[in-house]
Amino acid sequence: MSLPVFSPEDPAIVEHFVAHGWVLTEDLNDEEVHRLRGWVDEIAATFDEPGAILHHREMTDFGPKLARSENFVPVHEGLRELLTRRLAVTASRLLGEPAVLYKEKINYKLVGGAGFSPHQDAPAYPFIDSHVSCMVAVDDATVENGCLEIVSGRHAELLATDERGCITASLVADMTWQHAPIEAGQTLWFHSLTPHRSGANRSTRDRRALYPTYNALTEGDLRESYYAEKLQRFASAESGERVVLSLIGDFEGRPVD
Repeated sequence: MSLPVFSPEDPAIVEHFVAHGWVLTEDLNDEEVHRLRGWVDEIAATFDEPGAILHHREMTDFGPKLARSENFVPVHEGLRELLTRRLAVTASRLLGEPAVLYKEKINYKLVGGAGFSPHQDAPAYPFIDSHVSCMVAVDDATVENGCLEIVSGRHAELLATDERGCITASLVADMTWQHAPIEAGQTLWFHSLTPHRSGANRSTRDRRALYPTYNALTEGDLRESYYAEKLQRFASAESGERVVLSLIGDFEGRPVD
């Protein structure tokens, strides 16, 4: 079943978001999608440098592949404009007050790329209480390539978690999960307490997506504080069976030896 799609200017998006914990908007035309894909290619081609763009890789059955890039807004004008101005308008409407960019990432989920365990975003975001995230589809997200799966109407509280910070198996089994296939250029907004997960990319085509998170400006501009905290925690993290991408252990990808 396809999700209803709204214009970002439609007043109904706020009501839908409040009721369901998510809303899908049509944001970019074909020309803008083409431009966005070029920008994502530019980020993926950058080198790893301390204090600059953060790249994370995973081992797949087809060899090592890029899993995520983040902290790129300071060095890319086009993505900075899109995330801090254009999409921030919708984030402000959904939060009910002016919003500011808290963090940004590109999840590549290239062919063979791993999925994400069921989780809520809130435990991974220190410093803030009022925030909203979204997935901007760079490529079409389908069931075959690991689109998001969401649970409607379960965004009123923080749910019990396991040792990785993911939703406990007993709660997951009792939830009604809905696949959320979306087309390139569409944006799926979701509450920080909306349960979501995604499968691996079992198709023959890459599936990339842009994920910005916004917080209410009344809580402060905390983007630099977030990345400082993340780098500090990553520096002391022990290696394990999964790649560490977040401040919780939701990513299911294998480390590159």
